[in-house]
Amino acid sequence: MLPSFRVANHRSIREETELSLVATELNEHTARETGASAEGRPVSALPTVGIYGANASGKSNVLHALRFMHSAVPDSFADRSRKAGIPREPFALAAEAQEETSFFEVDLLLGKDRVRYTYGFEPSDERVEAEWLHAYPSGRRQIWFDREADRPDDEGGEFRFPGTGLKGQKDLIVTSTRPEALFLTVGATLDNPSLAAVHRWFVDNLWPVTSGGDVPHRTEWTRGKLTDRKSGAALRERIGALPAAADLGIAGLTLDPESGEVQLLHRTADGPPQALDFWNQESPGTHAWFAFLGPLFHVLDKGGVLLVDELDSSLHPILAAEVIRLFQDHEANPRPAQLIFTTHDATLLGPSVADRPLDRDQVRIALKNATGESQLSPITAARKARRDDNRERRCLHGHYGGIPRLTSGEIARQIALIEEGLRATA
Repeated sequence: MLPSFRVANHRSIREETELSLVATELNEHTARETGASAEGRPVSALPTVGIYGANASGKSNVLHALRFMHSAVPDSFADRSRKAGIPREPFALAAEAQEETSFFEVDLLLGKDRVRYTYGFEPSDERVEAEWLHAYPSGRRQIWFDREADRPDDEGGEFRFPGTGLKGQKDLIVTSTRPEALFLTVGATLDNPSLAAVHRWFVDNLWPVTSGGDVPHRTEWTRGKLTDRKSGAALRERIGALPAAADLGIAGLTLDPESGEVQLLHRTADGPPQALDFWNQESPGTHAWFAFLGPLFHVLDKGGVLLVDELDSSLHPILAAEVIRLFQDHEANPRPAQLIFTTHDATLLGPSVADRPLDRDQVRIALKNATGESQLSPITAARKARRDDNRERRCLHGHYGGIPRLTSGEIARQIALIEEGLRATA
């Protein structure tokens, strides 16, 4: 489970920004107990958080930063065939930011006992300047390792192991860790059992879904899962039921007896359901919906975090609301898995269409200031949010921020002035 994520100096995010999934006292019914506590109080986590904001406000960059960690930890910047250094993206609108490190850190609750871990690293263009892993097996912090590169000629950095929490051979991991590699990844590769659980979370429990570009890949991955001999039948039943319930005109799905290809069955007016050619006859909306279902059910089955950029680009508001409710339903999501998504869809705040599937503390607003820096804040911080607020209307009217600063018809007026000027000079 992911209670929080922090990032700085990545794309439009200049200063440290936190995405917290810890429930607040304003949560009404969606939070899940974690078994963990802070300052003597139980900690509950949110199964779903939605990030709103204007175009280019930086909301997608929050998810991009998590995806950066998702790829960095398994790969550890280890592809020697590519250009040397670390392919990070520091804040581009301040020259000094290019010389500063970027910052990525997660808090995790892992295992049956929900042990808390804090893991993070700070890369520069050339190497990992700092890295750390702290554990809280009995509620008190244990520093498993701290790494810091103090000098330009300091190859792998200085490693400290101040306690006895990190078990296993350490010297071999230290000598095997190159400047651009992560100690966590090297340790897990060398079968250190203490590091394996945290490393495995990045490998198995972060599932990014982008807006459109990866639909073919996700479609083929989903179709492969559906044809799996062990689990395919149950998944076919579940995936076939959802489009039928969503009123997409689909009665279910089947496997072609000759090719083994997955086919969606469409209702007909006066006969049995008919299969259509998936790529040539199904709509782009059906492609997007189908490609979404594989990762969705995988995360619900196995646990983890589903990262969805622009949830509204592939799902109707009513379908998007049902996906949110899946994650918030205790029986449908017993692990529990978590959903973090970006959207412009104010109807998910209710009550006009989607009947308000999100609690007050599940909504974040991405804002960009005058110098191009993105910040992230809950709507409860932007303005006091009462339980009976029409949050959909307040969002659209800009009470929480995160909307374009335009007066009605302003773009049309500006274009008309440009066209008038062009005609005058023709």
